[in-house]
Amino acid sequence: MGARHPVSLSLTINGTRHDIASDPDTPLVYVLRDELKLKGTKLGCGLEQCGACAIIVDGKVVLSCVTPVEVFDGKAITTIEGIAETETGQRVQRAFIEKTAAQCGYCTSGLVVAATALLETVPAPDRETVKAALAPHLCRCGSHPRVLEAIEKASAT
Repeated sequence: MGARHPVSLSLTINGTRHDIASDPDTPLVYVLRDELKLKGTKLGCGLEQCGACAIIVDGKVVLSCVTPVEVFDGKAITTIEGIAETETGQRVQRAFIEKTAAQCGYCTSGLVVAATALLETVPAPDRETVKAALAPHLCRCGSHPRVLEAIEKASAT
């Protein structure tokens, strides 16, 4: 089965509306990276198993590497580029820097997105809640302890 003809879609990303014409079956991560030049969302495994492609859609963390772009038509999307627009996102980013919670950095954008979404809904989560929220995210560098410390620091009031 070949590619479908492009359709017009409206995506609201980081508060800005983008009207695009795209094959509706294209995974959102490709539209973000290739068409809209938002390179912060990473393509890791391409199978929704590593979390590098995490974004926030209508307040919930979604992995964007498999789901077709047409599913996101009309939805509010926040990528790593938009995280700093919120006070919570700023706190998470500062904590990740202070705790050196990244090594190679490939998984970091997905982790920051997931941590920000978590703290927006649960401002002071316990460690088990944090671990559950990060379960879909893989970090091969082994910075998990520092990631947990960063999220704990960001959640401290």
